[in-house]
Amino acid sequence: LLHVGDIIKEMNGEVVHTPEDLQDKLRSARGAVTFKVVPSDYDLPSPSQLYVRAHFAYDPLKDKLIPAREAGLQFDEGDILQILSQEDVHWWQARHVKDPSQKGLIPSQYLEERRKAFVPPENDLSKTSLVCGLIDRRKKKRYLFNVKDSSIFDKGDIRLYQEVARMPPFQRKCLVLIGCHGVGRRTLKSKLLSLDPERFGTTKPHTSRPKRDDEGGHNYIFTSRDEMEQDMENGEYLESGEYSEHLYGTKFDTVRSVITSGKMCILDIEPTALKLINNKEFMPYVVFIKAPNLDFLRYMQNDKRHTKMKTKSTMRNNSLMNLSSRDLEQVVLESDAIERDYHAYFDLTITADDMEKTFEQLVRAVEALSAEPQWVPVQWFS
Repeated sequence: LLHVGDIIKEMNGEVVHTPEDLQDKLRSARGAVTFKVVPSDYDLPSPSQLYVRAHFAYDPLKDKLIPAREAGLQFDEGDILQILSQEDVHWWQARHVKDPSQKGLIPSQYLEERRKAFVPPENDLSKTSLVCGLIDRRKKKRYLFNVKDSSIFDKGDIRLYQEVARMPPFQRKCLVLIGCHGVGRRTLKSKLLSLDPERFGTTKPHTSRPKRDDEGGHNYIFTSRDEMEQDMENGEYLESGEYSEHLYGTKFDTVRSVITSGKMCILDIEPTALKLINNKEFMPYVVFIKAPNLDFLRYMQNDKRHTKMKTKSTMRNNSLMNLSSRDLEQVVLESDAIERDYHAYFDLTITADDMEKTFEQLVRAVEALSAEPQWVPVQWFS
């Protein structure tokens, strides 16, 4: 890598006379570039301790802005990078943590923000009043969010690089399951609670619905509409919504209660609530349960109709298999939209093409949290 004060004498065996001459040679270069450099007299700084998780993929060979494409560092979304230098406003020097020998230039936060600011947004979920449950409209609750409590609606909040720190194994406080209607989040949640009730817990929602005569207080915490509306205004709810003229919601205090009991709190919330819980207090492990592709769903649906087979696979017996072809398309579109808009919050993505395998993969991931080091947002331990 080049350092401040280095003098470039030659490029690919040709003498470099001026900075402009070097720029011309770089523009016309093809393939690998070799410099002959006279090192500067400056003391080289110690390697940076700044580490980031990339929330986008980058291929320098496709970048028209980079000065020399061969000098760029390719990376995938989710890769951990060590930032070696941020001296240039547009290009940072970085290397892969998994393979420190891979070093090169990457676009700075400033450059990539400017570049993405000119990309027209696709279908924007944050502009809709509700996100999940586009299919089962009869059972859908209308979820509401207080914009003043979350800048999730601010499209200027572009998550490109997130500063992270490597921590020893530890158990996260919350396990958050994200996904569209029908992918099996509630099934996974129930299976985890049954698997180890001493380790896992979940919240009890509040509601303004009157308590029925034959109903106990096991499923809901009953309260008045006025009290719920006041608490919602005060930002005491992680998420809340209205169904059949009654309010329903999950309070932060119920999440805290589960954590205080020593259990990992399992939440299946709307993706728009992720920003409110992604912090030091709740330390969530976020798993996106992704819908299978449309061809797979149609194949499994036809297989069920023709063979009448009953298997353990959720995709063969859950609500998705009872949907029309058009509704299946909506499921896939909704799942893709959630992934596109909220992928920066995900720790793990699992495709729900088989419930047993999905559950096993989820359990392994949770177990690994207590056995393997983790890269987590640096703010959690600052």
